[in-house]
Amino acid sequence: MATPQELSDFLKSIDKRAFKRTVYHVRNDESALDIVQDSMMKLAEHYGDKPPEELPMLFQRILSNTTLDWFRRQKVKNAYFSSFSDFQTDNDDDGFELLESLSIEEPGTEFENPESATERKQTLLCIEKALLALPGRQREAFLLRYWEGLDLVETALAMGCSDGSVKTHCSRAVQALSKALQLKGFKP
Repeated sequence: MATPQELSDFLKSIDKRAFKRTVYHVRNDESALDIVQDSMMKLAEHYGDKPPEELPMLFQRILSNTTLDWFRRQKVKNAYFSSFSDFQTDNDDDGFELLESLSIEEPGTEFENPESATERKQTLLCIEKALLALPGRQREAFLLRYWEGLDLVETALAMGCSDGSVKTHCSRAVQALSKALQLKGFKP
């Protein structure tokens, strides 16, 4: 059984990655934050008494289901309110900044060259754009496997599909990312 401190430590350790993953899916910071918070509440409320080693998989599954629920609600909302869409404006110009979510390391004795810092920022933005261009299931499989570090079985459980589907989604995601980045001038 996880103690309240273990549950709290677990939630603190995954909050930024979960937020980032959710932003990649829903492409809206506020909605992503709501989804992650709802998922954390569900985990604490319904599964807080589970052993600490079960929490990561439970949370991934809850987060996936909460994200799917959000998409379903959006579909219904859009169906009912599509006639009002002429009165809405899209303010997606602010976007999600990849570098804002990265943790800042302790300042060291080395100073990063502004040219290399700019190059690194441009590289990260290219990677983010390529990742956002992936289909949803490929992006989810890629993020779970390579961002979250889940193994094949854990990813399949979190996504609610077979191991073979995860392999297919990951393979296609890697191929698409590789092709997109090579077109931008990155070498494998």
